Amino acid sequence: MQNNQNLTVITTHINSDFDAVASMLAAQKLYPDALLVFPGSQEKTLRNFFIKSIFYLFNMADIKDIDLSSVKRLVLVDTRQANRIGKLSSLLQQSNIEIHIYDHHPPAINDIKSNFEVNELTGATITILTEIIKNKGIPISPDEATIMCLGIYEDTGSFTYSSTTEKDFSAAAFLLSKGANLNIIANLISREITPEQIGLLSDMIQSLTHYSIHGVDIVITIFSRDNYVADIALLVQKIIKMENLNAIFVIARMADNIYIVARSRISEVDVADILLTFGGGGHSFAASATVKGETLTQVEQKLISTLYQKIKARRYAKELMSFPVITISPNVTCREASTILTRYNINTLIVTDNDSILGFISRQIIEKALFHKLDIVPVCEYMNTEIVTVNPDAHLSEIQTKIIDNKQRILPVVDNNKLIGVITRTDLLNVLVYQTHIKSDKGNIYLNESVGPRTRNIIKFMNERLSDRLIKKLKDIGKIADELNLNAYIVGGFVRDLFLYKTNEDIDIVIEGDGIAFAKKFASIFKAKIYSHETFGTAIIKFSDGSKIDVASARIEYYKFPAALPVVEMSSIKLDLFRRDFTINALAIQLNHDKFGTLIDFFGSQKDLKEKIIRVLHNLSFVEDPTRIFRAIRFEQRFGFTIGKLTSSLIENAVKMDFFKRLSGRRVFAEVKQILEEENPTNAIIRLNDYNLLSAIHPLIKLNKEIISQLDSVKKTLAWHDLLFLEERLMKWAIYFLALLKNLDQKISEEICNNFELPVRQRDIFSKERIIANQILFWLEQNLPTQNSLLYSKLSIFKTELILYMMAQTKYEKVKKAISFYLTQLKNEKISITGKDLRAINIKEGPIYGKILNAVLDAKLNGLLSNREDELSFVKNYVS
Repeated sequence: MQNNQNLTVITTHINSDFDAVASMLAAQKLYPDALLVFPGSQEKTLRNFFIKSIFYLFNMADIKDIDLSSVKRLVLVDTRQANRIGKLSSLLQQSNIEIHIYDHHPPAINDIKSNFEVNELTGATITILTEIIKNKGIPISPDEATIMCLGIYEDTGSFTYSSTTEKDFSAAAFLLSKGANLNIIANLISREITPEQIGLLSDMIQSLTHYSIHGVDIVITIFSRDNYVADIALLVQKIIKMENLNAIFVIARMADNIYIVARSRISEVDVADILLTFGGGGHSFAASATVKGETLTQVEQKLISTLYQKIKARRYAKELMSFPVITISPNVTCREASTILTRYNINTLIVTDNDSILGFISRQIIEKALFHKLDIVPVCEYMNTEIVTVNPDAHLSEIQTKIIDNKQRILPVVDNNKLIGVITRTDLLNVLVYQTHIKSDKGNIYLNESVGPRTRNIIKFMNERLSDRLIKKLKDIGKIADELNLNAYIVGGFVRDLFLYKTNEDIDIVIEGDGIAFAKKFASIFKAKIYSHETFGTAIIKFSDGSKIDVASARIEYYKFPAALPVVEMSSIKLDLFRRDFTINALAIQLNHDKFGTLIDFFGSQKDLKEKIIRVLHNLSFVEDPTRIFRAIRFEQRFGFTIGKLTSSLIENAVKMDFFKRLSGRRVFAEVKQILEEENPTNAIIRLNDYNLLSAIHPLIKLNKEIISQLDSVKKTLAWHDLLFLEERLMKWAIYFLALLKNLDQKISEEICNNFELPVRQRDIFSKERIIANQILFWLEQNLPTQNSLLYSKLSIFKTELILYMMAQTKYEKVKKAISFYLTQLKNEKISITGKDLRAINIKEGPIYGKILNAVLDAKLNGLLSNREDELSFVKNYVS
């Protein structure tokens, strides 16, 4: 035992790191006769390295071999906390002890009182001591320089930590000039972790728990080991990098003690201040504490409580925002954008051009683009261009409004037209999310964070808008779903039209689970027929009164390539709604008894209905299914809505990329036909032309004032025909289509019909019969017949659709009147006699019969015959 009566001891904190040991070595240069003593027994890794490699540098002693009463001077490096120097803290009770301190930690309330102190806020304590050694001209060897430089590299994170100062660089430069070996430093800083540490690292990552405390994301992880595991700080640093964390607290039980290691990269979380509660200390960005006599659960509860007391709330944009902002130019390809997202571990990129914000693009959109092999397409084609910003002093309420109301993933913060930061949707949720702490029987604390759809009960509204019969049917659906333990929803156009005050009894039901099983049971109970499609998980329930219910299992669709038919997988109601074409069609009403009438809105659909906006649910919607473009235009015109700015630009992109060429003609025709079946399709056709979509029918179809006028004329003609109240099935859409094809020759018309895979009957109408109708119309305009029979002979060869087409196309009022006269007076004119009557008056059967009957009809059409007797008399005179 050493009992020098004037003994000087140099020590540092428990769980010493390289900075602490390097500082002890440097202090030894200032106090050559001092003994170096580690305060605890947990520095095995460090001591093993130094003892085995360069033991000769240290005048080390074991605390057990020292008579503490003989210590007259205590030199502390890298700490000034009594509870961090172990048994050596007993020296503080001696009245005659002289205390010298060299430390880079910020002052704290319970700091040790010293006789001499050097304290600077540098990145490492060894930086302070190096400067003193340099100024005093004390010589150091290359090995000593290496150890001292190692302390700087570790405590500054190789000069990457925000705590790094100019003096740290200067001190490292000086030590390099003294022979510090960077190869040794690099090997030690990037040292491999042991298999035991790898297992522990995995456990720590698995138990990461996120807490949103005053809008700040805090991560806590807890583990327990019977033995001490070295270099926990190294593992914590690896987790921060791997998980991109801002603040983490590790609570570890090792052997008989509880250890807390904390790291922070944000000013709101001062870990040194927080761990003061546990007798710990350190920097605002890195701190630790050792706790005795408490359980893991007690320490965890106390830590969470302390976090709520200590963490500063973020309320303004400048406090919430992240910076610097990762931006890309509009010409960056989707593949390059994907690489940048991965490199920086972010989910959204701001697109800028010459400091001007153009929009943003999300990882989800980029991944979909790559899936569809759009690697080389620039991001400007799919970025969201509808973007709002805030200034740095914007309050939380404004931030909330802009992110939520605009469904914006990322909110740029702009100061004097300069992008200075961004606030993500997650940042906002962390501030707003409702937190409920529940203590279990074991005293653990759980955080309940729930962010779901916007919901409200609309039973009263449904009762006002729907018939009792329909309400009962919906409740019956909910009842059967309850019996099968399934969730049932009515979705789509029914819900949309309910809020638009339009009648729609097309019932589309989505079942979370087996929709076909539901349909079978429902049909069995209500004596209905069922037609199912196992591949798509869909079924149709048909009732005896002709009504039906469409049933689908909640599903998600994905497309193997642009314009492909979807591949279907089972899903939830949210993902099922996400596959819909537009937000206005993505509402659902739950029908189960306990939640009957609950409106579910995940995507701001109610807002878009109110604002009369057509929006897609994601930016690659038209890539996956270009036919949605036709539906966007159809809904826009039907409801008097407006296609959103972003959705419009996505339509333009889809047309430019020519995704329509991958569609089957039948799918294009189905959408075109639905547009032409609208009450007034002219405006929709004009919109198709605005987007150059008529080329999807054929490149030679050109919309001009003449065609638009003809389409308007078709509308007026059909309105006139409707007033006749004729019981005749009419393909109104075909008349509009005939007008579009008016200027095309028969060959092109046949090409279009073949591409659309139209049935033969319709092909004839749009090609050769249309050409003949144009010729007859031209003849009528030049030679309007005065005899009814001649007018009849020219028009009776055509179907009603072609006759109405002719009536709409002619510019001559007298021709319109003649065609009108034919349709109302002549078209259905019949004669009373038949071939049987001709046989009765002994006319020999043969071709003459047709001539005779046609002559009778002509005479009757011309007003010469009025009854059966007139007809028979005409025949007798005709054959005599």
